[in-house]
Amino acid sequence: MDAYSSFARGSFSSSIGDASELEANLPLKDRLKGFKSSKYDVDSYVTSKCQTMSEKEIKHLCSYLIDLKKASAEEMRKSVYANYGAFIRTSREISDLEGELLLLRNHLSTQAALIHGLAEGASIESLSGDIEDSILDHSSNETRELPTTDEWLVEFLDNLEVLLVEKRMDEALAALDKGEQIAQDSNCRKALSASALSTLEAAIRNQRQKLASLLEQTISQPSTRGVELRSAAQALKKLGDGSRAHMLLLSSHQQKLQRSLHSFRTSSNSGGGVYTAAISQFVFSTIAQAASDSLAVFGEEPAYASELVTWSVRQTDGFAVFLKRYVIGSSAAVGSLRIAAESVQICMGHCSLLEARGLALTPVLFRHFRPFIENAITANLRRIEQSSAALAAADDWLLAYSPVASRLFPRSSSTSSLASVVSQPKLSRSAHRFNTMVQEFVEDMGSLESLQLDALTLEGVLQVFNSYINLLITALSSSVENEMNLEGSATKIVRLAETEAQQIALLANASLLADELIPRAATKLFPHSRTETPRKAVERQSRVPEQREWKRRLQRSVDRLRDSFCRQHALELIFTEEGDTRLNAQMYLSMDGNENLEEPEWFPSQIFQVLFAKLTRIASMATEMFVGRERFATVLLMRLTETVILWLSEDQAFWEEVEEGPRPLGPFGLQQFYLDMEFVILFSSQGRYLSRNLHQVIKNIIARAIDSLASTGTDPYSALPEDDWFAEVAQIAIKMLTGKANFGNVDREATSPTASISAKSMSSVHSHGSN
Repeated sequence: MDAYSSFARGSFSSSIGDASELEANLPLKDRLKGFKSSKYDVDSYVTSKCQTMSEKEIKHLCSYLIDLKKASAEEMRKSVYANYGAFIRTSREISDLEGELLLLRNHLSTQAALIHGLAEGASIESLSGDIEDSILDHSSNETRELPTTDEWLVEFLDNLEVLLVEKRMDEALAALDKGEQIAQDSNCRKALSASALSTLEAAIRNQRQKLASLLEQTISQPSTRGVELRSAAQALKKLGDGSRAHMLLLSSHQQKLQRSLHSFRTSSNSGGGVYTAAISQFVFSTIAQAASDSLAVFGEEPAYASELVTWSVRQTDGFAVFLKRYVIGSSAAVGSLRIAAESVQICMGHCSLLEARGLALTPVLFRHFRPFIENAITANLRRIEQSSAALAAADDWLLAYSPVASRLFPRSSSTSSLASVVSQPKLSRSAHRFNTMVQEFVEDMGSLESLQLDALTLEGVLQVFNSYINLLITALSSSVENEMNLEGSATKIVRLAETEAQQIALLANASLLADELIPRAATKLFPHSRTETPRKAVERQSRVPEQREWKRRLQRSVDRLRDSFCRQHALELIFTEEGDTRLNAQMYLSMDGNENLEEPEWFPSQIFQVLFAKLTRIASMATEMFVGRERFATVLLMRLTETVILWLSEDQAFWEEVEEGPRPLGPFGLQQFYLDMEFVILFSSQGRYLSRNLHQVIKNIIARAIDSLASTGTDPYSALPEDDWFAEVAQIAIKMLTGKANFGNVDREATSPTASISAKSMSSVHSHGSN
């Protein structure tokens, strides 16, 4: 009822309007009236409720109902397991009560027959008649001479004793049944004396007890199996002790299990898939045989079926404890996930075969194995982190193909060998090893789909990837600030990436792992089968948003490395080793203030020349290292340029000195600043990494510089040349800096950084200065 209330108040009611909201406020009894009606129709009800719902809302409703069904099934399973003991005890009491009621009914029937015979005046045969005549009259009405009662009784008891000694159980049971029938008929017809009848009944009781003891001993014998075991249990059941017979039958199989497990434990082989497969197959085949024997002898009676389930659960518990102690436990402790995963997979496969017999024992194994597998996952992830850190301490940060073929690229022939080498990624040594370990880890976990550990596995992969990214960030710089900002990295020794090529290789490692290799490995956790059930397909589709979010988190880790790279290179560009600022206000303010100062030879400032050269080098190296991932290289160049310009835009000391300092910004300073910014725009645009944000920031700081000059009373637009002038000078500077300038025989001074500027450009520059 709680589930229905939740459903009525949840997404379904919220999707069908005010009428459903009013219905949700009614008492539960009133809401259920429609379902109790004899005219209730499922299709009409759903149509009336869902006709105003959108497709998205209907899909959400279906997903909610599926989850509700799963929760109900799980709750029912837990309830059944929790009450098995009480159910068995109650069933046994009911069975005993049924037996007593049957005896009482037989006594009442006998008394009623006697009273009816007396009422009709029926004549009762003489009590001294021969017992054999009574038997023959009751069965076949044949007449022949019979021995005396005492002789028959002695012969009957001797014959029964012989049958018991010779262990002819079926014949002894038939003789006992015959003796009981004779005693019952004699009691009704008074054919035996009271002493003879008492002797017969006592003898039958004693022989029945002896037969029951013999049957119990037979069932408990280790050598009793198959047909003999079932026959003995069947005979004991016929003696009226069915619960004892069923218990002994299961106990016989349990002793067989215990002896075999002890033999396995003392054998020399102590682990591995073959060892686990042998134990698992024996255990679950024994449980299956016990289920077959129980069904053959006792049928599908609820009491016996419940006792069988309880026994099977107890044996599965014992087997799981045995496997954890002697096989999985030691493997999980050292992080050997493959052995643990293989063992669990084998056991789950054998266990699932029993579901056809009505024994759902998989949750029992799930309860035992999941904590151990989680421990194995934790240990394995720790091993990946430690191995990656050890390799990073000696990595030369040079990209190369893997020296050995991994499991991802098997080599079966010379042609396939060549193709596999080409298809392998280029990574540094530590990245190759990290990739191999992650691939193996995910492959091992992919075989444990039944344990529902995919979310934990993905989180673990993300954890070790973040740890590896921290190592790469540490390799960028040895500064104390970087080490302290990275959790745990201060205790790890990592070889520094000193050159730009090595540092870009760090980014290549991270981007290739996050974009291709790790997501490719994650697909092994969600295998797609053409024969999958609709439920599996729905579950797989439901994981798509989670997988997308997981990939975004991988990318955010790469973004941390990229931002660290850009921040470090921007700081190296802006600041000197002594801590002085290369990009300061004085480089523009000092260009004015002297009336006799000649107009400078216009060229971008030194810091922006260095920025352009750095970006050009990075672009050239990225072309080789980011094959197929050009977008990452473009974003890298874009972010590095933005980092420098944003620092200039947000440097309060720079703008306070420009806008409020003792020396105002002059026309030459503004023109140089404008040229520097246009130079950045031009080379960023030609390199195709000019973002809208970068372009807008540059326009804003140019406008701010213009306003600073205007605040001094000078018309900035009359002091600045046309936009084409800035574009032309910036283009000439790019050609000069890239070595592509060719100005013919123009006179130039070797020591001048702008000596290669064309005469036309110089004339345009000086003509502007004379205006």
